[in-house]
Amino acid sequence: MSDILEELTALRREDAAIREKTLPFAGLMRLADAMPPALDFAAAFRGQGTGVIAELKKASPSEGLIRDGFRPGELAKELEAAGASALSVLCEPHRFLGGEEYLKAARKVVSLPILYKDFISTPYQIAAARVAGADAVLLIAAVLDDAALSCLLAFARSLGLAALVETHDACEIDRAAKAGARMIGVNCRNLRNFTCDTGLIESLIGRIPRPCLRIAESGMHARDAILRARAAGADGFLVGTALMRSPSPGQKLRELTTQG
Repeated sequence: MSDILEELTALRREDAAIREKTLPFAGLMRLADAMPPALDFAAAFRGQGTGVIAELKKASPSEGLIRDGFRPGELAKELEAAGASALSVLCEPHRFLGGEEYLKAARKVVSLPILYKDFISTPYQIAAARVAGADAVLLIAAVLDDAALSCLLAFARSLGLAALVETHDACEIDRAAKAGARMIGVNCRNLRNFTCDTGLIESLIGRIPRPCLRIAESGMHARDAILRARAAGADGFLVGTALMRSPSPGQKLRELTTQG
Protein backbone atom coordinates (compact mmCIF):
# COMPACT_ATOMS: atom_id res chain seq x y z
CA MET A 1 0.00 0.00 0.00
CA SER A 2 1.30 3.46 -0.86
CA ASP A 3 2.15 6.00 1.80
CA ILE A 4 -1.37 7.35 2.26
CA LEU A 5 -0.28 9.88 4.87
CA GLU A 6 2.18 11.62 2.56
CA GLU A 7 -0.23 11.35 -0.37
CA LEU A 8 -3.14 12.98 1.43
CA THR A 9 -1.00 15.70 3.01
CA ALA A 10 0.30 16.66 -0.43
CA LEU A 11 -3.17 16.55 -1.98
CA ARG A 12 -4.66 18.77 0.72
CA ARG A 13 -1.80 21.23 0.39
CA GLU A 14 -2.54 21.41 -3.35
CA ASP A 15 -6.26 21.86 -2.63
CA ALA A 16 -5.46 24.79 -0.33
CA ALA A 17 -3.24 26.39 -2.96
CA ILE A 18 -6.02 26.13 -5.55
CA ARG A 19 -8.55 27.60 -3.13
CA GLU A 20 -6.19 30.46 -2.32
CA LYS A 21 -6.28 31.59 -5.95
CA THR A 22 -9.95 32.55 -5.55
CA LEU A 23 -9.88 33.39 -1.84
CA PRO A 24 -6.50 34.90 -0.93
CA PHE A 25 -5.10 34.38 2.55
CA ALA A 26 -5.78 37.98 3.58
CA GLY A 27 -9.45 37.59 2.69
CA LEU A 28 -9.70 34.28 4.51
CA MET A 29 -8.16 35.89 7.59
CA ARG A 30 -10.77 38.65 7.52
CA LEU A 31 -13.45 35.98 7.59
CA ALA A 32 -11.65 34.17 10.42
CA ASP A 33 -11.38 37.35 12.46
CA ALA A 34 -15.14 37.90 12.09
CA MET A 35 -16.02 34.48 13.55
CA PRO A 36 -17.46 34.23 17.07
CA PRO A 37 -15.03 33.04 19.75
CA ALA A 38 -14.10 29.37 19.54
CA LEU A 39 -15.32 27.02 22.26
CA ASP A 40 -12.86 25.71 24.84
CA PHE A 41 -12.00 22.28 23.45
CA ALA A 42 -9.83 21.28 26.41
CA ALA A 43 -12.75 21.88 28.79
CA ALA A 44 -14.37 18.74 27.39
CA PHE A 45 -11.91 16.65 29.38
CA ARG A 46 -12.04 18.45 32.73
CA GLY A 47 -15.37 17.07 33.92
CA GLN A 48 -16.40 13.77 35.45
CA GLY A 49 -17.49 12.08 32.22
CA THR A 50 -15.56 9.64 30.05
CA GLY A 51 -14.39 12.39 27.69
CA VAL A 52 -15.21 10.91 24.27
CA ILE A 53 -14.55 12.81 21.07
CA ALA A 54 -17.20 11.30 18.80
CA GLU A 55 -16.08 11.32 15.20
CA LEU A 56 -18.30 11.88 12.17
CA LYS A 57 -16.67 9.88 9.39
CA LYS A 58 -18.26 8.72 6.17
CA ALA A 59 -15.44 6.55 4.79
CA SER A 60 -11.77 5.66 5.16
CA PRO A 61 -9.01 4.44 2.82
CA SER A 62 -8.73 1.11 4.63
CA GLU A 63 -12.45 0.30 5.03
CA GLY A 64 -14.14 2.14 2.19
CA LEU A 65 -17.65 3.43 2.86
CA ILE A 66 -18.33 3.22 6.58
CA ARG A 67 -21.75 4.82 6.85
CA ASP A 68 -24.25 4.92 4.03
CA GLY A 69 -26.82 7.71 4.25
CA PHE A 70 -24.34 9.90 6.10
CA ARG A 71 -26.24 12.81 7.69
CA PRO A 72 -23.83 14.88 9.78
CA GLY A 73 -26.40 17.16 11.39
CA GLU A 74 -28.55 14.27 12.61
CA LEU A 75 -25.51 12.31 13.78
CA ALA A 76 -24.11 15.32 15.62
CA LYS A 77 -27.37 15.86 17.53
CA GLU A 78 -27.66 12.16 18.37
CA LEU A 79 -24.11 11.96 19.70
CA GLU A 80 -24.47 15.15 21.72
CA ALA A 81 -27.63 13.78 23.32
CA ALA A 82 -25.81 10.51 24.08
CA GLY A 83 -23.12 12.31 26.07
CA ALA A 84 -20.26 13.05 23.70
CA SER A 85 -17.84 15.56 25.18
CA ALA A 86 -16.74 16.86 21.78
CA LEU A 87 -17.05 16.04 18.10
CA SER A 88 -14.50 15.38 15.39
CA VAL A 89 -15.44 15.83 11.75
CA LEU A 90 -13.45 14.33 8.87
CA CYS A 91 -13.02 17.06 6.27
CA GLU A 92 -10.68 15.26 3.85
CA PRO A 93 -12.58 14.68 0.57
CA HIS A 94 -10.36 12.38 -1.52
CA ARG A 95 -10.12 9.19 0.52
CA PHE A 96 -12.37 9.87 3.52
CA LEU A 97 -15.18 11.46 1.45
CA GLY A 98 -15.38 14.31 3.96
CA GLY A 99 -15.91 18.03 3.58
CA GLU A 100 -16.14 21.31 5.44
CA GLU A 101 -19.87 21.30 4.76
CA TYR A 102 -20.18 18.39 7.19
CA LEU A 103 -18.52 20.38 9.95
CA LYS A 104 -20.72 23.38 9.19
CA ALA A 105 -23.82 21.18 9.39
CA ALA A 106 -22.75 19.88 12.79
CA ARG A 107 -21.85 23.37 14.03
CA LYS A 108 -25.38 24.59 13.31
CA VAL A 109 -27.06 22.05 15.56
CA VAL A 110 -24.76 21.32 18.53
CA SER A 111 -23.06 23.32 21.26
CA LEU A 112 -20.14 20.90 21.63
CA PRO A 113 -16.58 21.88 20.67
CA ILE A 114 -15.62 20.47 17.26
CA LEU A 115 -12.28 19.20 15.98
CA TYR A 116 -11.49 19.80 12.31
CA LYS A 117 -9.80 16.58 11.23
CA ASP A 118 -7.76 16.76 8.05
CA PHE A 119 -4.19 16.54 6.77
CA ILE A 120 -2.97 20.02 7.65
CA SER A 121 0.41 21.44 6.73
CA THR A 122 -0.24 25.15 6.08
CA PRO A 123 -1.60 28.18 7.95
CA TYR A 124 -4.18 28.62 5.19
CA GLN A 125 -5.79 25.30 6.11
CA ILE A 126 -5.98 26.31 9.77
CA ALA A 127 -7.63 29.61 8.90
CA ALA A 128 -10.11 27.70 6.73
CA ALA A 129 -10.91 25.46 9.70
CA ARG A 130 -11.65 28.53 11.80
CA VAL A 131 -13.97 29.92 9.14
CA ALA A 132 -15.77 26.57 8.89
CA GLY A 133 -16.62 26.82 12.59
CA ALA A 134 -14.00 24.54 14.16
CA ASP A 135 -12.78 24.95 17.73
CA ALA A 136 -9.68 22.76 17.29
CA VAL A 137 -7.52 21.34 14.53
CA LEU A 138 -5.55 18.12 14.12
CA LEU A 139 -1.80 18.35 13.47
CA ILE A 140 -0.01 15.12 12.56
CA ALA A 141 3.56 15.09 13.85
CA ALA A 142 4.69 12.50 11.30
CA VAL A 143 4.33 14.91 8.35
CA LEU A 144 5.51 18.10 10.06
CA ASP A 145 9.10 18.94 10.92
CA ASP A 146 9.86 20.68 14.20
CA ALA A 147 9.74 24.19 12.76
CA ALA A 148 6.44 23.60 10.95
CA LEU A 149 4.85 22.00 13.99
CA SER A 150 5.82 24.90 16.24
CA CYS A 151 4.66 27.44 13.66
CA LEU A 152 1.27 25.81 13.10
CA LEU A 153 0.67 25.39 16.83
CA ALA A 154 1.35 29.08 17.37
CA PHE A 155 -0.82 30.10 14.42
CA ALA A 156 -3.75 27.98 15.60
CA ARG A 157 -3.56 29.59 19.05
CA SER A 158 -3.44 33.05 17.50
CA LEU A 159 -6.87 32.28 16.00
CA GLY A 160 -8.21 30.97 19.29
CA LEU A 161 -8.08 27.33 18.19
CA ALA A 162 -6.85 24.38 20.21
CA ALA A 163 -4.62 21.84 18.48
CA LEU A 164 -4.51 18.09 18.97
CA VAL A 165 -1.06 16.87 17.95
CA GLU A 166 -1.28 13.29 16.76
CA THR A 167 1.68 10.98 17.43
CA HIS A 168 2.51 7.35 16.75
CA ASP A 169 5.76 6.73 18.63
CA ALA A 170 7.87 7.99 21.52
CA CYS A 171 9.99 10.26 19.32
CA GLU A 172 6.91 12.06 17.99
CA ILE A 173 5.57 12.51 21.53
CA ASP A 174 8.84 14.12 22.58
CA ARG A 175 8.80 16.37 19.50
CA ALA A 176 5.20 17.44 20.14
CA ALA A 177 5.95 18.29 23.76
CA LYS A 178 9.06 20.25 22.79
CA ALA A 179 7.02 22.21 20.23
CA GLY A 180 4.69 23.32 23.00
CA ALA A 181 1.68 21.09 22.37
CA ARG A 182 -0.95 21.24 25.11
CA MET A 183 -2.97 18.28 23.85
CA ILE A 184 -1.24 15.19 22.45
CA GLY A 185 -2.88 12.11 21.03
CA VAL A 186 -1.53 8.61 20.47
CA ASN A 187 -3.02 7.03 17.37
CA CYS A 188 -2.63 3.26 17.33
CA ARG A 189 -3.45 3.26 13.61
CA ASN A 190 -0.43 3.66 11.34
CA LEU A 191 -1.55 6.28 8.83
CA ARG A 192 1.12 5.22 6.36
CA ASN A 193 -0.35 1.76 5.82
CA PHE A 194 -3.48 1.82 8.05
CA THR A 195 -2.52 -1.18 10.16
CA CYS A 196 -3.63 -0.94 13.80
CA ASP A 197 -1.73 -1.88 16.99
CA THR A 198 -3.92 -1.16 20.01
CA GLY A 199 -1.04 -1.92 22.38
CA LEU A 200 0.62 1.34 21.32
CA ILE A 201 -1.82 3.41 23.34
CA GLU A 202 -1.15 1.56 26.57
CA SER A 203 2.60 1.62 26.05
CA LEU A 204 2.90 5.26 24.94
CA ILE A 205 0.10 7.35 26.48
CA GLY A 206 1.85 7.66 29.85
CA ARG A 207 4.91 9.11 28.14
CA ILE A 208 3.00 12.29 27.29
CA PRO A 209 4.19 14.82 29.88
CA ARG A 210 1.82 16.70 32.14
CA PRO A 211 0.12 19.11 32.04
CA CYS A 212 -0.60 18.04 28.44
CA LEU A 213 -3.96 16.43 27.87
CA ARG A 214 -3.58 12.82 26.74
CA ILE A 215 -5.93 11.54 24.03
CA ALA A 216 -6.25 7.91 22.94
CA GLU A 217 -7.10 7.66 19.24
CA SER A 218 -8.38 4.66 17.26
CA GLY A 219 -9.09 1.13 18.41
CA MET A 220 -11.78 2.22 20.88
CA HIS A 221 -14.37 -0.35 19.80
CA ALA A 222 -15.39 -1.63 23.24
CA ARG A 223 -15.74 -0.35 26.80
CA ASP A 224 -12.78 -2.50 27.84
CA ALA A 225 -10.46 -0.69 25.41
CA ILE A 226 -11.44 2.66 26.93
CA LEU A 227 -10.90 1.34 30.46
CA ARG A 228 -7.44 0.04 29.56
CA ALA A 229 -6.49 3.34 27.94
CA ARG A 230 -7.75 5.27 30.95
CA ALA A 231 -5.76 3.04 33.30
CA ALA A 232 -2.68 3.79 31.19
CA GLY A 233 -3.25 7.53 31.68
CA ALA A 234 -5.57 8.74 28.90
CA ASP A 235 -7.79 11.76 29.60
CA GLY A 236 -9.93 11.49 26.49
CA PHE A 237 -10.81 9.04 23.73
CA LEU A 238 -11.45 9.61 20.05
CA VAL A 239 -14.00 7.11 18.74
CA GLY A 240 -15.06 7.01 15.11
CA THR A 241 -15.58 3.78 13.21
CA ALA A 242 -17.29 1.98 16.10
CA LEU A 243 -19.92 4.72 16.21
CA MET A 244 -20.35 5.19 12.48
CA ARG A 245 -20.77 1.46 11.84
CA SER A 246 -23.46 1.13 14.50
CA PRO A 247 -27.14 1.28 13.48
CA SER A 248 -27.55 3.54 16.53
CA PRO A 249 -24.40 5.64 17.12
CA GLY A 250 -25.92 7.23 20.22
CA GLN A 251 -26.64 3.86 21.80
CA LYS A 252 -23.15 2.63 20.93
CA LEU A 253 -21.66 5.68 22.59
CA ARG A 254 -23.69 5.00 25.74
CA GLU A 255 -22.41 1.43 25.76
CA LEU A 256 -18.83 2.66 25.55
CA THR A 257 -19.19 5.23 28.30
CA THR A 258 -21.62 3.71 30.79
CA GLN A 259 -19.91 2.56 33.94
CA GLY A 260 -20.79 -0.78 35.45
